[in-house]
Amino acid sequence: MFKNLLLFLGFIAPVFVFSQIKFSGQVADSETGAPLVGAYIQVDGLSNYQLISDNRGAFLKNNLPKGRYEIKVSFVGFQTFTEIVDLQEDAHVSVNLYEGILAEEVVVRANRLNEKSPSAFDNLSKAEIKEKNSGQDLPFIINNSPSVVVTSDAGNGVGYTGFRIRGSDMSRINITMNGVPMNDAESHSVYFVDLPDLASSLDNIQIQRGVGTSTNGAGAFGASINLQTATLNAEPYAKYDCRIGSYNTSKNTLSFGTGLLKNNMAFDGRLSKIYSDGYVDRATADLKSLYFSGGYYGEKDIVKFMILSGKEVTYQAWGGIPKASLDTNRTYNEYTYDNEVDDYQQDYYQLHYTHSFSNILSFNATFFYTRGRGYYEQYKEDRDFADYLLDDVVIGGDTLRETDLIQRKQLDNHFYGTNLSLNYETKKLEANVGAAWNQYDGDHFGQVIWAQYASNGPIRHQWYDNNGLKTDFNVFAKASYMFTPSFSAYGDLQYRHIDYKIKGTHDDLRDLTQDHQFNFINPKIGAVGHIGNLMQVYASFAIANREPSR
Repeated sequence: MFKNLLLFLGFIAPVFVFSQIKFSGQVADSETGAPLVGAYIQVDGLSNYQLISDNRGAFLKNNLPKGRYEIKVSFVGFQTFTEIVDLQEDAHVSVNLYEGILAEEVVVRANRLNEKSPSAFDNLSKAEIKEKNSGQDLPFIINNSPSVVVTSDAGNGVGYTGFRIRGSDMSRINITMNGVPMNDAESHSVYFVDLPDLASSLDNIQIQRGVGTSTNGAGAFGASINLQTATLNAEPYAKYDCRIGSYNTSKNTLSFGTGLLKNNMAFDGRLSKIYSDGYVDRATADLKSLYFSGGYYGEKDIVKFMILSGKEVTYQAWGGIPKASLDTNRTYNEYTYDNEVDDYQQDYYQLHYTHSFSNILSFNATFFYTRGRGYYEQYKEDRDFADYLLDDVVIGGDTLRETDLIQRKQLDNHFYGTNLSLNYETKKLEANVGAAWNQYDGDHFGQVIWAQYASNGPIRHQWYDNNGLKTDFNVFAKASYMFTPSFSAYGDLQYRHIDYKIKGTHDDLRDLTQDHQFNFINPKIGAVGHIGNLMQVYASFAIANREPSR
């Protein structure tokens, strides 16, 4: 028995040894060729490995399992190098880093977690986003992240989509883009259909599971998602991407950029069009979007302006499929009126200013304005005239109290504000303080655009109208300190104040007039320990508060 075991081990040992990869490289200054000592090399894939270049700029990792890895090489004062490699045999890479300008990551740093944070999070790089971007909405880009479950009204990921993280829907997940809240101020939901092909203009995504760090906008219970739009591309480019798929689905994207010009200016743009008939009957989606940015990139300052606009016309499939139809008609859609659509446009305008006082201290200010307007149209049967502020109709002595009609529920809103943050970072201490103020001003109103019996209503008769005015202010301070290379502690404290006023009538004619103030204190503490290069343990305690949604 013992001889057989030795024979078996002798047989599998070479297989195990030869399945391991030796990965090595050299890091140098692209201009001078001088080795960069102390460059940080991160290998993300099946596991996480962290390496430091030696006094020759070299690094080496033995016994790396075969597989696909994302390699990130960073060095203070230089631009970060990122590439996805498929390692099936021993490999050596030469990495030449270009002298950097002020990094745009300062824009989102105050809301981000890192390896010293006692919380669960994932980062998706630009390369990973590109690999997954087939034209489906953003929820399908993050579909493979832990605890994420996605849904699609049309059944194929184009049009209205959603997701849950740890069981919490999007109204309990805080989502920001460049630190600017994306959640609707009243419903707290996010509708990615309003920004088609957003993934083509993203540089990275961070998904924080649980309460997460202090952020702007509605409080997070299930998770926080931070999006950062495209950062500086130093080289000029022009790209056209066309994709065709099932259910008459197509995606066309034209993107272009000037690269970094001699005056330290750079401009980027994108135009996209997506169309799909959908898997579900009549669940069509006709989507258009554009992105444009222009910026000045200096040694100490970045000034960048961004426009992101999306227009969607989506046939409604909100009702889902009855359980009885799952086996016989999985494409069932209860809506049949030919213009039962959601028609909406949303425009984001953002101005970012970043200043670096030194290698360890930086400041960021963001000013933003988000404009939204549109409607959804529905055919309704047997509706009481009185419910629409209409008189009963008398025909030949008969009194009609009901009618079929077509209604439009409209939204017209403005959202604007500013975010400020001061960031301090040394080898052991990282601290951020910040404040944000924003205001939402949204009109809700409904119109009858057609009725079988017109009654006394004029064209586009309006039966309800209300306004929501919501002011949100928060201030926070947080810090993490590395006591030893393997142990760090973290603290985060936020104060948030909300003033919310509603006036007018609801679609059921109720008076909605009300006025509320909320004050929240959101503390978070935790610690994280590293056991070797491959294991991390952490503990945290956090309190999250959130105002009611409408």
